[in-house]
Order: sequence, then structure tokens, then C-alpha cells
Amino acid sequence: MSHSAYLTVRRYDGVTDSKEAARRVKEEFIPLISKLPGFISYYWVDEADGVMVSVSVYETREAEEESNRIAADFVKKHIAPLLPHPPQITAGQVVARAAKK
Repeated sequence: MSHSAYLTVRRYDGVTDSKEAARRVKEEFIPLISKLPGFISYYWVDEADGVMVSVSVYETREAEEESNRIAADFVKKHIAPLLPHPPQITAGQVVARAAKK
């Protein structure tokens, strides 16, 4: 990972079909988002009880901000019935991190 990193977390409540949402994210959204310049990693997490969370990490703030625009557009056009509520979004610069080598 480069010196700087930017992270965005999107939390979706009221997910109507978590398995189908996961399938579409894996097959359709991840290939789209991973093409962004500065992409580092992406995670889609099923918290259960109708809550799913995505975590995206990028090298630049611009890529992190663009990922939120792409995600909003993807949800609106492709999976809105599965994710009926707008996500809670937390985003910013990573100021501390650890990774296993």
C-alpha cells in the first residue's frame, strides 16, 4: 500500500435478499470498482439481519470519492430493490493501519 490511503465504508440497512445482493456485488460491481485508478481493495460484508457493509480502500481521495458515485449509480440502476435504503457513508484518510506481512 502506498504512503497515503483513503477508505470508504457504506452501511446498508433493510437488505431484502443478502445472498442475491452478494452475488450481484461479486459478479457485477467488483469488476467495475476494481478498475478505478488507485484501487487497493474492496470487501462486502454480511452482518446478518438485513445489514450489509462495504469497505473500499484507495490510494487517492479522488478515487475514494469516485467510488461512492459509482456505488450510488450501481445501486440505483441494478440493485435498488435489494438495497432499498440509502447507505450510511463514512469516508476519509487512513491515519493508522496494520497488516500482516
